Amino acid sequence: MARRKSACCGLSALELTLAVLFVLMTAVCVTLVTLLVTRKTDPEPTSSPSPEPQHKPYLIGVGRADCTGPPAEIPLMGYANPQQTAAGIHTRLYSRAFIIDDGKRRVVFVTADVGMISQRLRLEVLQALQAKYGDLYRQDNVVLSGTHTHCGLAGYFQYTLFMITSKGYIKASIQPLVNGIVKSIDIAHRNMKPGRIYKNRGNLEDSSLNRSPHSYLNNPEDERLRYKWNTDKQVVVLKFTDLDGDGLGMLSWFAVHAVSMNFTNQMVSSDNMGYASYLMEQDKNPGELPGQGGFVAGFSSSNLGDVSPNTRGPHCVNTGLPCNFLNSSCPIGGTRFCLSSGPGADMFESTNIIGHNIYKKAKELYTSAVEEVSGFLHSAHQWVNMTDVTIPINDTHTVSTCKPALGHSFAAGTTDGGGDLNFTQGAVEGDPFWDGIRDAILGEPSNQTQACHHPKPILFSTGEMNWPLPWHPEIVDVQIITIGSVAVAAVPGEMTTMSGRRLREAVKQELESEGTFRDTEVVISGLSNVYTHYITTYEEYQVQRYEGASTIYGPHTLGAYLHKYRGLAKAIAQDRVSELPLGPEPPFFKKNLFNLLPAAPIDRKPENTSFGDVLQQVYPVYRPGDVVSVTFVAGNPRHSGDIRDKTFVTVEIYDNRTETWDVVHTDASWETRFHWLKGSNRQSNATVEWHIPASAASGSYRIRHFGHYKQLKGIAAYEGTSSVFRVTPSFYYP
Repeated sequence: MARRKSACCGLSALELTLAVLFVLMTAVCVTLVTLLVTRKTDPEPTSSPSPEPQHKPYLIGVGRADCTGPPAEIPLMGYANPQQTAAGIHTRLYSRAFIIDDGKRRVVFVTADVGMISQRLRLEVLQALQAKYGDLYRQDNVVLSGTHTHCGLAGYFQYTLFMITSKGYIKASIQPLVNGIVKSIDIAHRNMKPGRIYKNRGNLEDSSLNRSPHSYLNNPEDERLRYKWNTDKQVVVLKFTDLDGDGLGMLSWFAVHAVSMNFTNQMVSSDNMGYASYLMEQDKNPGELPGQGGFVAGFSSSNLGDVSPNTRGPHCVNTGLPCNFLNSSCPIGGTRFCLSSGPGADMFESTNIIGHNIYKKAKELYTSAVEEVSGFLHSAHQWVNMTDVTIPINDTHTVSTCKPALGHSFAAGTTDGGGDLNFTQGAVEGDPFWDGIRDAILGEPSNQTQACHHPKPILFSTGEMNWPLPWHPEIVDVQIITIGSVAVAAVPGEMTTMSGRRLREAVKQELESEGTFRDTEVVISGLSNVYTHYITTYEEYQVQRYEGASTIYGPHTLGAYLHKYRGLAKAIAQDRVSELPLGPEPPFFKKNLFNLLPAAPIDRKPENTSFGDVLQQVYPVYRPGDVVSVTFVAGNPRHSGDIRDKTFVTVEIYDNRTETWDVVHTDASWETRFHWLKGSNRQSNATVEWHIPASAASGSYRIRHFGHYKQLKGIAAYEGTSSVFRVTPSFYYP
């Protein structure tokens, strides 16, 4: 018994010892865990060289709004072709806004389906934002950029040259743009939420071509040898997500002209860049109609000045022979017959191919983007008198910019759309005939301006022409916004490939000179804030092709911009933006604006018909790949007023379950085309086409057209409906 008792007591002592050790070890572990957790969650000390928490989320808002204007009789902006007036809708135009806030500063970037942002458009947008938000959205933190479609409405400029080619300053044209841009910002403002930004970049080949290779070859050889191509192939993508990783939107930059739709087109169209947005948004907003859904995809212009999407290159369309390399003209017909063609069988297929290529690359980069953008936001802006910028070229010599002027080769046009007169690209001497006409009507350019622009032979000395208003702007915006390590240089014109490369290099060098930025991604956002035509390098300017002749502030235009953007970048790097002088404010003209577009007259219709009646009916059966066409008695689309967020067209399918008609396409859809034909005696027709996609469901369909007509007693709405037709894989029924 004693031995058993002794063993029992020994076991109890062992258990007690183990229990004490267990408690001690538990206490140690708890202490260590507490220390580790405390160390991970405590903020970094203020003495840390990087006071900003790593990967701190931004506040992000995205918004999209319709900015389509009346698609009838108003000139389209881009080709300066007086016969190219609006007569229908290919695709609708949208403004896409992106707002980023780091808790201290806020920036706004807008890319709009418009030829370019005019100074007047920007000023009216800023006035509307001021009235609504006070000083939250200002000229320094708001960038407005155009996609450069040549099939948007003109009429939103306040300078005489642009008003002449646009039938004046047209309220019906500019108001939808102002309202659409502001609404897209409103939506982005309301939808702001914490999120993250990722960046990615890659190359897109076979979708762009240098249309002035002769000018490009005039750049220094050692500079050209640094680059593989004579156009910039890079696509830069910013991916916006919420904190759960769900996509909010995407911004992309790629340098190519939006001229896949050529100068014969009369339908409003967002062209290749707009189609890329369309495809991305349809992809990310499944089941939504175009222009709807929360995901916003912006495709922005870049340094596209000498870059064409017409990848088959130029040839003489009347003979099939190559054009002259130096001046892009044909032996028979001159420049008018030297045209480039896109990769497709027609302009619609070319737009499809180029737009799809851009979308596909951007989607690939968006999907694989993992490099997070972090860091503070900055915005720097100045107004600059571009007619009087002095640029130091060494310690003892300076050069300067000029009063604006356009050269003879401006009238020659480009291989994307040549001029009708006997001008050719590459002209470094004037033409006595045209110079004589100019002198008699407009006056001779001053000796000072001619010398300043040398070797450009001046066709229009616009800086010396001020009736009824100045013909060109003097005061322009220069602006940079930075989002962490991404810098966006908002450029007021069309920079050529090499000009853009020099600007990106200059901005990057200045931003990184102070050590506050590293691995900076500089993108150029072209056609921003005010339009000043082209910006070539000094060397390209000497050749005087279209782009050089359209560099309106003279041979040192790029040098002046490099000088000014370096100043902005340096101020950002040193955090001294507040010390930048604002510069001279641009004018906002209230008098002498003119409108040459007559009021739309009353509408008439054929006897024994009503507006909306079908003149040419559909067939009873179609297959995917066919084109459905129906023609209605129509009114002038200008009588429909503000058409934003509305439609002239619906394609509808009958739902047998609910016995209702569901809209599957509108006039914003790629598959539809709305043609307005102005006839005689104030009568007009509307023809609606539906290009049936392969994905169309079998079933019963109808097409509807909506519009307004004007009579003496006022304006009234009408609508018309086609007969019901079937879409089926086969014409034969079992």
